Amino acid sequence: MSFSLLWKSIIIGIAVSVPLGPLGMLCIKRTVNKNWKSGFLSGLGIAASDAIYAIIAGFSLTIIIDFIKSNKIYFQILGASMVVLLGLYIFLSNPARDIQKFKQKGTSYIQDFLTAFLLTFSNPLSVFIFIAIFTSYSLVLQTSQLFEALLIVGGIFTGGAFWWFILTGLAYLFKHKLTINTLWWANKIIGLSVILIAVGLFVLLLFKKI
Repeated sequence: MSFSLLWKSIIIGIAVSVPLGPLGMLCIKRTVNKNWKSGFLSGLGIAASDAIYAIIAGFSLTIIIDFIKSNKIYFQILGASMVVLLGLYIFLSNPARDIQKFKQKGTSYIQDFLTAFLLTFSNPLSVFIFIAIFTSYSLVLQTSQLFEALLIVGGIFTGGAFWWFILTGLAYLFKHKLTINTLWWANKIIGLSVILIAVGLFVLLLFKKI
């Protein structure tokens, strides 16, 4: 039973991480411009944030969920704004300068983890994704069954960490095939794509309000 529960949780962790959104692009960028550890720790920040929202969803904290529902539009605006800033950061970054800066000063792995964590956590609507997933898998977190609850949350984090390990590992493996010019254009294309995603979200929010 415990093995089956853990396996289900790992699959959920992978499933919520696989869609390559703006934060996935950020992990790849950090892997290519800095090193594998930087990209992987950024992915762990995302996985940690997902695990927290899984706890909120699993224990059905109705006060928090009701608060998010009643302020949904503000959370969506906040999330879209963070995505715009992320897109601008990627678009304006210079791969040659980033690589040189890393060689000279190194990088803060704690900062990599925390920025990815906070960017993910700025979109609390993720809790509803886990509510939908838990419902479809018939999973419930209960304080009376703490071991099972820890198993589920741990499995979700493990699944997410496994995905980011694979993704950043592949990015690092093939990064030497990329030239500085290719990375420069990749930053422009990825950054612009992220900004367009955010603008599209703003437009959808505007039409919903009208």
